[in-house]
Amino acid sequence: MNDKTTSSWKVFKYDGTDFSEVEEEIAVEFPLTISIDEIEFATIVCTPTDLDDLVIGFLASEGVIRFLQEIKSIQIDKNRGFAYVELINPIDESKFDHSKRFIGSCCGKSRQFYFKSDVKTAKTVMSRSTITIEQCVHLMKRLQAQSDSFQRTGGVHNAALCNSGEIVTIKTDIGRHNALDKLYGHALKSKLKLKDNVIVFSGRISSEVLLKVSKIGIGILISKSAPTDLALKLADELEITTIGFARGQKLNVYTHPERILMEEN
Repeated sequence: MNDKTTSSWKVFKYDGTDFSEVEEEIAVEFPLTISIDEIEFATIVCTPTDLDDLVIGFLASEGVIRFLQEIKSIQIDKNRGFAYVELINPIDESKFDHSKRFIGSCCGKSRQFYFKSDVKTAKTVMSRSTITIEQCVHLMKRLQAQSDSFQRTGGVHNAALCNSGEIVTIKTDIGRHNALDKLYGHALKSKLKLKDNVIVFSGRISSEVLLKVSKIGIGILISKSAPTDLALKLADELEITTIGFARGQKLNVYTHPERILMEEN
């Protein structure tokens, strides 16, 4: 069974003056093919952890399901690299422009159906929750402190679902979009109330990342990295507070700053 998240690799490291031979941990890429009602729907390149969460979150994010109860069963076969999903109601292939899809570990052109399902699944976030600067800094520090796989490999992204003060759960994946799908799947399985929660994130805020946050229904996104202009245009329209470059005691607030407080009321 393939459940390793890292592999060992011999590396010849150059330190500026000479080479030395060392063993280093490398992040594992694992192709998982999702089969829905015996139809191959998509292959996702991912980290082989929390795969049921990933499948549930991915299907919800792409509009295949809206509720966990729409799934009759999920069986993960790691040896073959398959997730077998049975739905309560058969999938309507005509709605999903269905050639088999390949989703790589990076966002971008590999997502052939980009924006097609977003029209019906992206949503304006109506949350009135707020967060202080101190809480933003604290949550980012907590995410980085608990990012063991990143510290060992440097090759994964982390996404945390948080309340205003503490981390609820962290998900890790080589694909930043996969990490968010794992959060979404976990939230659906655990029946979490998400309206007043926050997502803290290690990766760049692309338009795809922003759309996934809107689908989850979170109103505040904090990242240590940069946003793109399209992501910010979407965040402004979908009423999501977007924070980037959260590093140390500094951060940038790009959209909907009304949710950010200097101190507790």
